Amino acid sequence: MLNPFDDEHFMRRALAEAEYAFEKGEVPIGAVVVANNRVIGRGHNQVEMLHDATAHAEMLALTAASEFLNSKYLTECTLYVTIEPCPMCAGALRWAQLGRVVYGAHEPKHGYSRFGGEMFHPKTEIMGGILAEEAAALMKSFFQNKRK
Repeated sequence: MLNPFDDEHFMRRALAEAEYAFEKGEVPIGAVVVANNRVIGRGHNQVEMLHDATAHAEMLALTAASEFLNSKYLTECTLYVTIEPCPMCAGALRWAQLGRVVYGAHEPKHGYSRFGGEMFHPKTEIMGGILAEEAAALMKSFFQNKRK
């Protein structure tokens, strides 16, 4: 099992992905999938670039991890994502049967928890609040810049 330092380390990797999205003019959400203390999938929002409403960070990271493992199930993996997953991503995470989902900041408008609690696979461990302030600050900065 990972210790809290590991959670912060991998969340920083997800934040780096979010910063990359920010630089590209995408909503700054980043994600990494970790197995055996190794990043096996990564993603950042690419909705605008790909003209694809499903090109969320979590979806792209899941696809990369599934390809890496040659498996649709990610039961021994942890997803680190900077912002609470939306219902679409929570559904995908359920189907992939992630062992663990760790997110940074809560998403009061579009986060899965706003729409009901039981979206993840019953065996998936959920943890929120890891580097939440950094993740929220990046989102706030992005939307402030958009409103200018």
